[in-house]
Amino acid sequence: MQPKTFRVIIPSTLRVGEEFRIKVKAVGGVRDAPWGAYPEESDDPMLGRYNLSPRGLRMKDDVPLGWRGVLEVEGTCGLVGPDHVHLGSESGNFNPATGEWLAKLPRPVGAFEGFKFTEPGCGRVTLRNPGTGAVGVSNPAEVVEEGPEFRLYWGDLHCQTFFSDGLRCPEELYEFAKEEGMLDIFGLADHDYGLSQLQWRYFVEVTNSFYRPGEFVTIVGYEWTSDRYGHRNLHFPGDWGQLLKCTEKEGHTLERIREHARRNGALLVPHHTANFKMGCSWDQGWDPECERLVEIYSVWGNSERPSSEGNTRPIRVSGGEREGQHVLDALDRGYRFGFIGGGDTHDGRPGDELHTLQEREDYKLLWRQGIMGVWARELTREGVWEALWARRVYASSNCRILLWVTVCDAPMGSELRCSGPRRMAVRALGEGPISLLEVVRNRRTIAELRPHQETVSWSVEDTFAGPAYYYVRVTQEDGEMAWSSPVWVEPR
Repeated sequence: MQPKTFRVIIPSTLRVGEEFRIKVKAVGGVRDAPWGAYPEESDDPMLGRYNLSPRGLRMKDDVPLGWRGVLEVEGTCGLVGPDHVHLGSESGNFNPATGEWLAKLPRPVGAFEGFKFTEPGCGRVTLRNPGTGAVGVSNPAEVVEEGPEFRLYWGDLHCQTFFSDGLRCPEELYEFAKEEGMLDIFGLADHDYGLSQLQWRYFVEVTNSFYRPGEFVTIVGYEWTSDRYGHRNLHFPGDWGQLLKCTEKEGHTLERIREHARRNGALLVPHHTANFKMGCSWDQGWDPECERLVEIYSVWGNSERPSSEGNTRPIRVSGGEREGQHVLDALDRGYRFGFIGGGDTHDGRPGDELHTLQEREDYKLLWRQGIMGVWARELTREGVWEALWARRVYASSNCRILLWVTVCDAPMGSELRCSGPRRMAVRALGEGPISLLEVVRNRRTIAELRPHQETVSWSVEDTFAGPAYYYVRVTQEDGEMAWSSPVWVEPR
């Protein structure tokens, strides 16, 4: 089977002359990965005993197994490096010093070193199969002359395993998130009721075993799955956190799980808040100490605002949406949530989902998964946690749109006092042409731009003098979206 295209990922922020790695995956037709207990039964490396879930989901795969080929390399911003790469069962660059390959994977998935951009601007890399013309274009990279204070990393902290109602075991999911989802940050958030205390210790151990500072950051966490108080993910800052389940007397109320989060210095993150069955009533209040983030978008849809206000990706399953439970309803109450995207994936493919191809009819009503953009000083647990806590993060529909927003020179997630006009600066680099940029103030769109280009720098000045929150909504021509975290401004 020949690849139809190639998934190509490069770092989102780079200095001129900084060496970087290109990650590549060949993408072909979709098939069911085999389900079985004995590896010798199949030559398919995706065979696994956890490829079938209690929901009836089956592990899907879109990599053309056994394919090998030479891909031509082109790029912008004065790209220098190899002019071709070999992708296949022995993918990677040969290191003559050690006599080893950078990566050895039994699938046409690889990582290639030795590339640099020599000019500032919007960097992109294009790979082409000269035999078939199949092409893959990378996400954009912002290439700057001086070292940036913050770098943009991509993550997903919401994935289920076969221990509850998902596919695959924790080790398989971490491996996929890193190698094929090509994420920088990842964490499981399995349903609490599916875990015993011994199993929880195993989850934590696996999470810690995959942590590679500077390369791959893993976050300890789980999902507190209460239909009464709403589903909320608990993320811990270090290498441990105590499991407190909603099915236990000690953890069955919202106040008790909030107290647990505060005691552990953890983040408690509500998600699919607008859903009729699994959402969150804002009448239950808000805890500013631990509830600093909300998962605004996931496979279920966009909980930002109702369809009547322009939401093109509403929640269409599990009873649909309930009025008054959207994220804007919380912001209007004064709750100060930063925005992240999450997968909430159950299909065993964090960062590269195929769940809408499942046989279940309700899965055809889901959307692309969400991911989060994290502006961190370094790719470590401490660096990522500081960015999450500061709300210097944003949500995306699994599209690596680079988005940087400041209000009065303060980055997204900030709280500040400002006198005079509020100056907003927006910088966006799309995977494709951006059709619409919107500045939202206190629920209303107060400015919009229709650039129809991939790279945008935009300044907006607002003379409003009252208390306000501001954020930016981005829509590409292909419909993919991103939402910056708000900035809260009080008059000086």
